[in-house]
Amino acid sequence: MSEFQRTLVTAALPYANGPIHLGHLAGVYVPADIYVRFKRLHGDEVLFICGSDEHGVPITLAAEKEGITPKQLVDRNYTMMKESFEKLGVLFDNYSQTSRPIHHETSQAFFLDLYEQGILKRKTTLQFYSERAQRFLPDRYVEGTCPYCGAEGARGDQCEACGSQMEPDKLIEPHSVVDGTPVGLKESDHWFLPMGDMQPYLQQWIEGHENWRENVLNYCRGWFERGLGDRAVTRDLDWGVPVPLPDHDGKVLYVWFEAPIGYISATREWAQRQGDPEMWRRWWQDEGTRLIHFIGKDNIVFHALLFPAMLHAHSEPYVLPDNVPANEFLNLEGRKLSTSRGYAVWLPEYLERFEPDSLRYCLARNLPESRDTNFTWDDFQARHNNELADVIGNFVNRTVTFVTRYFDGKVPPRGELNDNDRQALAAIEEAAERSREQMESFQLRAAAETLLLMSKRANQYFDEEQPWSTRKSDMARCGTTLYVCSQFLRAFAGLWAMILPFSMQKLWDALNLDEELWQHGWVRGDWMLSEGHPIGNPGILFTKIDDERIEAEKKRLEAVLEA
Repeated sequence: MSEFQRTLVTAALPYANGPIHLGHLAGVYVPADIYVRFKRLHGDEVLFICGSDEHGVPITLAAEKEGITPKQLVDRNYTMMKESFEKLGVLFDNYSQTSRPIHHETSQAFFLDLYEQGILKRKTTLQFYSERAQRFLPDRYVEGTCPYCGAEGARGDQCEACGSQMEPDKLIEPHSVVDGTPVGLKESDHWFLPMGDMQPYLQQWIEGHENWRENVLNYCRGWFERGLGDRAVTRDLDWGVPVPLPDHDGKVLYVWFEAPIGYISATREWAQRQGDPEMWRRWWQDEGTRLIHFIGKDNIVFHALLFPAMLHAHSEPYVLPDNVPANEFLNLEGRKLSTSRGYAVWLPEYLERFEPDSLRYCLARNLPESRDTNFTWDDFQARHNNELADVIGNFVNRTVTFVTRYFDGKVPPRGELNDNDRQALAAIEEAAERSREQMESFQLRAAAETLLLMSKRANQYFDEEQPWSTRKSDMARCGTTLYVCSQFLRAFAGLWAMILPFSMQKLWDALNLDEELWQHGWVRGDWMLSEGHPIGNPGILFTKIDDERIEAEKKRLEAVLEA
């Protein structure tokens, strides 16, 4: 990665129609935050950008149901989501909104650039229209039978069962998902991005990224095989970014087009807050920037094909994504999450009952990187109790207790190292290097496993050297053992911090280190604690979770299924 001076990380904009749930977290936000924290621990220059996706019909319908304006709805949900992210430790450099003026301005200027270049095509098309509602209906609010695979419930724009892009006149027996009534077709003028013309460039560009995940590459290749057609960038709707052209009242920019531009507008907003409004260009238009999009697999087409096509077509030079690590889906207790039925674990409710690091850890150990995975409350409890508490927390407590009681709370003299001492210290270095390589290649789940094995090695070393015995027979030997154990404490704080930021910050503070954790935490160079360095007590890092609390969570989900 030597050719890059900085890393720009984006996390898919969550739709502002409700709270964040575990599926969102496992697919996008926890892995993105872990990666950003990893980069910060190395002292790398990194910017983390996100914001709420706030336009579209679902917002207007939800607002109508509540008797409030769309803006009131998205502002309320924006605050709720932002606070939930912060409490979980997902810390964006800027978390913005696509309803803000700066986003409208940025996306309209982007549209006009393509329009003035003559890239966009104007067409008269057939759009779904509800006679009963006297309004055009967006594709996602029309369902029918897929003409390609025969699946029912295919949306007006795409069949999720087979992935086929849908033309309005191809959907069989289309009906409104709002009221169930049949819908017809009506002519409307719109602007299109000629993706078919861009396909040769995109194919060559995609095939130049062999290091991308197979799910991303295969998904893109599937689209290429079917052929990329013209894609509408405008739609008939009131709530959204108005099309900045005369005689286009009642038309807005399509959400798929303007939402990813939200990454740019959020970066512009961040730059303004830094007092340098043009600094955003350094992150979006300088070749020294490495752009990484963290997304779920349902967003692959937008981030691996459509947004890159838009960036490439713009008259100004933009950096294109260097990687798009897309995750598969997370199931819940063996079932698909269902937001419509309320079958989910919602982040605000989780944070009322459990610690953030416990969830971050459980998800990191079970990320759906290459296949769908499953979250269960029993597994959550087991990982917290058996790994966080019994492995990491237990080692920290034992080491701090011995150092405090027998060595006045200071790192003991090293003494002469035996083979086991050297192997233990080498295990730290090996874990740091291996997990670094895994993180750089977006194998986050494997990196968490590597750090757990290192933590188990620390406990094994403690048990093998038996400081409870040598303190009575050979105090120098006991001191050497605890010198090595103290180095594990330093390694824990620096390496685990990307996954366990709250508890490892406590440990880092207890180690009385002058450096900032998020700039000097990673194990590299001269990282070890010196003899005589004071070590405080971070307290109990992980309190075990009892069966009663877990059973209550399982009953909540069962009640949803029975309702």
